[in-house]
Amino acid sequence: MKYDFTSILDRRGMDAIAVAPEEDPYGIAPKGKTREGFDLIPMWVADMNFPTAPAITEAIIRRAEHPAFGYFAPRQEYYDSIIRWHKVRNGVEGLEKRHIGYQNGVLGGVLSALAVLCSPGDNVLVHAPTYVGFLDEVGTVGYHLIGSDLKKDDEGIWRMDYEDMEEKIRRYRIHTMIFCSPHNPTGRVWTMEELEKAFEIFRRNDVYVISDEIWSDLTLEGYRHIPLQSVSEDARRRTVAFYAPSKTFNLAGLVGSYHIIYNDYLRARIRRQSSLSVYNAMNVLSQHALIGAYRPESEEWVDELRSVLTKNVTFACDFIQEHFPGVEVSRPQGTYMLLLDCGQWLADHGKTLDELLLAGVEVGILWQDGRQFNRPDSIRLNLALPFSRVEEAFRRMKEYVFRG
Repeated sequence: MKYDFTSILDRRGMDAIAVAPEEDPYGIAPKGKTREGFDLIPMWVADMNFPTAPAITEAIIRRAEHPAFGYFAPRQEYYDSIIRWHKVRNGVEGLEKRHIGYQNGVLGGVLSALAVLCSPGDNVLVHAPTYVGFLDEVGTVGYHLIGSDLKKDDEGIWRMDYEDMEEKIRRYRIHTMIFCSPHNPTGRVWTMEELEKAFEIFRRNDVYVISDEIWSDLTLEGYRHIPLQSVSEDARRRTVAFYAPSKTFNLAGLVGSYHIIYNDYLRARIRRQSSLSVYNAMNVLSQHALIGAYRPESEEWVDELRSVLTKNVTFACDFIQEHFPGVEVSRPQGTYMLLLDCGQWLADHGKTLDELLLAGVEVGILWQDGRQFNRPDSIRLNLALPFSRVEEAFRRMKEYVFRG
C-alpha cells in the first residue's frame, strides 16, 4: 500500500481520550484498571488509530506557515471541494454553494434542525439500536425519542421494520425522523430499494428527515453509500443532511462539519437557528483540513483505508464465529465499529455484562458498553487499528476474556 496503515501510533500525551479514558468528558469511557504488563488497545471511542491522509497535514502546515490568523471568510475552494467530493464519491449532481452551510458538529446541526422542525415535547423517530449522541442530547433539549427496532433477517442483516415505523409515526403523531446512514452502531449500508420504501412512508405521513451521514465515506468493500437526498425529488425537499470529514480522516479534534439542504425555506431557518449561539463558526485550520481531505490524492487514501477496514472486519467476525460460541455479531457493511451481542454467552457462563467489560479492560482492551446504545448485553468495538493490534486484541479476548 502507498499509505501507512500498519504503524502503531503512540497517542499517549497527544490529546487523545482513546488512550486516556479517565479524561473522558462524555461519561461513556470503559471503567476499570488495566493490569500491569498489558498495554492499552483503544477500541471504544469512534476515532481511528491511523495517521491521517498526508494531504491534510500538508494543507494545515502550509496555512500555518503564514503567521496571521485573523478574521476570515470561507474560501470558494472550501465549497468547491465539497461539491467535487460528493460528485465523485456519491454521484451527486446539482449541488451548489448556496446549499452548503457550516456546522461545528453533526450533532449540533441535528439539534438546530430539530428546533426548526419540532416543538419542545414532540416525539421524534429513530432506529434502534441508537447512536449514543442522539440518546444523550436530543432528550436533554426537550424532545422524546421513539425507537423503531431494526430486525435481523435470516442472514443476520439488520433491516428496517417498515410496518413498525409507520405504526409509530401515526400513533405518536411524529413528523420528524433522525436517520443514520450508514447506520451507527450496526454498520448497515442502506440500498436504494430500502430507502425508497422508507421515503414512501415519510411522504404519506408528512415526515421530515434529519439525516446523519457522517459515516458516508466509510462503506466497506462491495458496498456503496446512497445519499438520502438522491432518492427522489421529494426526498431532496424533505431531507436535511449533515456530513463531516472527521470520521473519514480522523479529524474530530479539529471540529468542523457541514449541512446540505436543498429546501430554501428549511435552509434559511436552520442557518438562523444554528447562528443563535454565536459560537457556530468555522476555524481557519479546519477549513484547510477539509480542503486537504477532499483532494484527489486523499480519495486514494480513503480507498486504501476501506480495504484495511474490510480486512479487519472480516477477521474479527470470522474469529468471533469460530472461537466465541454464544457471542453473536452481524457483519457490518460500513463504519469501523462492531456490535457484539453477548447475551447468550453471559447466560451460559453466569456472568454479567459489567463483569465481561471489566475482564477486557483488565487486559488492556478498552471497549464500549453497548447499553449506551439501548442494546442490552452488548459491546461496541472499534476496529480502526493496525491489523497487528486487532489480532492482539482478539488473542487476549480468547485467552483471558471469553474463556470456556
